[in-house]
Amino acid sequence: MTAFTPPADFTTRPLLRGSFGMAASTHATATAVAQAVLERGGNAFDAVCAGGFVLHIVEPHLNGPGGDLVGLFRPADGDVTVLMGQGPAPAGATAEHVRGEGLDLVPGAGGLAAAVPGAVDAWLLLLRDHGTWELADVLSFAIGYAHDGHHLLPAAAATICRVQDLFRDHWPASADLWLPRGDVPAAGSVHRNPAYAALLRRLAGIGGGDRRSRIDAARTLWRAALGAACDVLARPHRHSDGRDHAGVITRRDIDEFEAGYERPVRAGFRGRTVVKAGAWSQGPALLEALRILEPFDDADLDPSTVRGAHLVVETLKLVLADRDAYFGDGADAASLLTDDVVAERRGDIAEQASTTWRPASLPGREPWRPPLRDIGAPRHAATGEPTVARSGETRGDTCHIDVVDRWGNIVSVTPSGGWLQSSPTIPELGFCLGTRLQMCWLDESSPSALRAGSRPRTTLSPTLVEDGDTIIAMGTPGGDQQDQWQLPMLLRMLVGGYSAQQAIDAPTLHTTAMIDSFWPRTWTPAGVVVEDRLGDHVLDGLTARGHEVTRAGAWTLGRLSAVGVDRRTGEVWAAANARGMQGYAAGR
Repeated sequence: MTAFTPPADFTTRPLLRGSFGMAASTHATATAVAQAVLERGGNAFDAVCAGGFVLHIVEPHLNGPGGDLVGLFRPADGDVTVLMGQGPAPAGATAEHVRGEGLDLVPGAGGLAAAVPGAVDAWLLLLRDHGTWELADVLSFAIGYAHDGHHLLPAAAATICRVQDLFRDHWPASADLWLPRGDVPAAGSVHRNPAYAALLRRLAGIGGGDRRSRIDAARTLWRAALGAACDVLARPHRHSDGRDHAGVITRRDIDEFEAGYERPVRAGFRGRTVVKAGAWSQGPALLEALRILEPFDDADLDPSTVRGAHLVVETLKLVLADRDAYFGDGADAASLLTDDVVAERRGDIAEQASTTWRPASLPGREPWRPPLRDIGAPRHAATGEPTVARSGETRGDTCHIDVVDRWGNIVSVTPSGGWLQSSPTIPELGFCLGTRLQMCWLDESSPSALRAGSRPRTTLSPTLVEDGDTIIAMGTPGGDQQDQWQLPMLLRMLVGGYSAQQAIDAPTLHTTAMIDSFWPRTWTPAGVVVEDRLGDHVLDGLTARGHEVTRAGAWTLGRLSAVGVDRRTGEVWAAANARGMQGYAAGR
């Protein structure tokens, strides 16, 4: 069959090309800062760290210093490495303790759901080992925006509006920071965070010794500063179940954690190698999906057709079931990527939509079966942006940044957690801690059970693609949708011949037929959420195949960005998402 091709002139903006360096992210200011670092002689690691700290300031409803991150990077002279910035469950965070609080799930908001913060330590580790700049120079951009202010995004203002009563009635320190004059700040108003600016100045002001020792000293100071969070969260406060609980995180939990590096997981697809973090993330699910789809005819893999969209959705249902049955800290996804298992999963795809939860059968292993809380219709179907109830119920999203430099260093990082609505603001710090433990189950037999010292299985999932000397770094916010939105993009690029910008701009879709990673952990067995631009023919065709289609609007799904490099020619490129008029790429 004939391979699918992109429509002519189908981009919202050009694919940027050059030979100097490129940055792309979910916020224009973070992209500009990263590019400014490249222009001043910094490398990709200096640039991504500077942009990452700025993301704390400009997208506070999507990530924060008290959150976590997952990164993938490849130095010009090295191999792909995982940057592990996911902190574990505190020693006191046990299933027994949470059940003793009268809960059957870890809450979606409040200090009881706080994992040990990992994002800042990971940024500092990456800068120490692979960057070239002094920490003070890297932090100068974030310090400026925190002290002098930045223009509040409409989505951030909307999030504050949704939780204003929670803040006023239960989290007064959050009200002091985010309702500075007692009212919800207007979109576009200038917001300042003097406490966080002061903390960053302390980190930047460390002197003595060499560059490495100064950054390590900043890491130590950072851990000490986080002790204030332990004191605040130890006092009972409102959680997403509508009741008050005390957090269990301690100074010892924080002192014992260090970010680190790990080996990635790889799988081949159409002559390329796709690289992800391990099964403590959801990354290997994308690898399994690509392996399942690889033998199909090119035209069958076009997500803009009924058959292609159906195959994508049905494949995603299978691999996400495998994620929930088998993934967790310490899990090995290799069995799910073997030829026999992949072929069996391929055979599980029918012409009609599946409405059952179907994990793979692995030799000698029983799949863990989570509770299936069917709510009947897709919730939060559109963008993946956080939605918040008065009780503090929180739907998480995140942000993303990619950078490549003229030397061939390339890095992709997805920071998240510590959203302004996650838990009470710590006055001395100017931010709150995240709620990643909501992704853990209270069933000890689950591979992602809540266990002291274990990492929650995160949704954060950046991607690198290697094709000889050509390397692509990409990712997106979106919680459970991160790999779902990356799959159509990769199919369009690697099979359909789309440029990265064309693939980002193309209409996309995702399934809700998976166990939601966020509280209250629901699923919708046949649900599929689709951008209207796929067209009535495709949407009607999916309905005819038994899918429960939710129209999400024309430009609502995905916040993808990407950069790439051809090390043979020195050419670099970048692309970013136009949805929401927030993400941008820059470079030359």
